[in-house]
Amino acid sequence: MEKSPPKPPSVTVADVARRAGVSKATAARVLGGYGTVSDKVRNVVTEAARALNYSPNELARSMTTGRSGTIGVVVGDIENPFFSLAMRGITDVARSAGFAVVLINSGEDVAAEKAAVRTLVAKRVDGIIVSPARESDVGHLKEIARTLRPLALLDRGSAALDVDTVIADDMQAAEGVTGRLIALGHRRIAYLTACDTPDHVFRSPADIYTGSVRRRIEGYLEACQRAGLAGGNEWVRVGAASPDRTRQIVEELLRGPDRPTAVIASDSLIGLEVFKTSREIGLELPEDLSLVTFHDADWTSVTSPPVTVVHQPVYLLGTTVATLVVERLRGHVGHARHVVLQTRFIERASVGPPPLIEIS
Repeated sequence: MEKSPPKPPSVTVADVARRAGVSKATAARVLGGYGTVSDKVRNVVTEAARALNYSPNELARSMTTGRSGTIGVVVGDIENPFFSLAMRGITDVARSAGFAVVLINSGEDVAAEKAAVRTLVAKRVDGIIVSPARESDVGHLKEIARTLRPLALLDRGSAALDVDTVIADDMQAAEGVTGRLIALGHRRIAYLTACDTPDHVFRSPADIYTGSVRRRIEGYLEACQRAGLAGGNEWVRVGAASPDRTRQIVEELLRGPDRPTAVIASDSLIGLEVFKTSREIGLELPEDLSLVTFHDADWTSVTSPPVTVVHQPVYLLGTTVATLVVERLRGHVGHARHVVLQTRFIERASVGPPPLIEIS
């Protein structure tokens, strides 16, 4: 049996130091990114490392510097375009600051989120960004703060955590879009969300464990109450967490005797299923049904008709939360920062007055 050729020996810090003509300790400071050296020495060591094709031993470096050069991120659903775009913002900032990103998907499950946090801490990540699955269950996130790692929350704040947080103005956005529909004459406006309750029935915003969605529903209900519309709670539908389940909910709504004349989708995945299902049933947008969705996903602008959206600054949410973590890692101290970014209403062609029979 032919033997494979021996692997070339790994280039060590000592090898780089020898080539650069400096001490091993000086080379380690340059290669590890800690301590103070002159620009001349840094350039000499860097050039020696490049010439030798030196690759750092991340475990050894983390033991020496206390830093792994990584930021951990836990999100609810990476298949959701919202989180995909937010991750792009996070990784762009992290990379430019010299950090790699370790991503774990929780599937909006608290147990999975807790396991993800344990994994990230075990991997000695320098900072952690989390979009909490349940804002009322954050004991594991408090533990992160006790390890002195920077922790920041993305899209979902928590009153129980005094940490850097970046969210959008969800309540005001939902209140505004609901008000627009009411001004057009709509009185039966449904709100669909993936969040669920044990018996799949919505009773109050307190039932909703995801803060961003809860704020949107609060805004929706406030607009309905201000306009004197009765039964707002009955038009909130929960559990639209998969295409099949969403389709079932939409069919029940739109085939019923008192169907809604407008639907607000809490995310673009739900919005897409509302769009497709309404077409299958034979309803025309906006003549028979008006549709608004949160998140300006790519598909919303190319359908016929194009869909009216609440544009969330998703990429900016990602870059902002990553910037806060990097600043903490670079020594920023002080009170927790709470950043609220503004959404934008983009009016397209999926919204119009309700059918004439509804406003007579």
